[in-house]
Amino acid sequence: MKDPDQVREQLATLETEHRDLDLAIDLLMQVGRVDDLQLRRFKKRKLQIKDQIIHLKMQLVPDIPA
Repeated sequence: MKDPDQVREQLATLETEHRDLDLAIDLLMQVGRVDDLQLRRFKKRKLQIKDQIIHLKMQLVPDIPA
């Protein structure tokens, strides 16, 4: 397991990238003429980042004994 501070730093970076992709997707949609391939790539990357964010958040939560 990584150091919690490193995990938080990586988490912040990924959350920023996720937010930026969300804005980029919104802008592409507003333009009207959308490059479908680029839009699909942005959405796929956004989902990958979301999965990484969830994984990192799970690392920050201590295990609860059963």
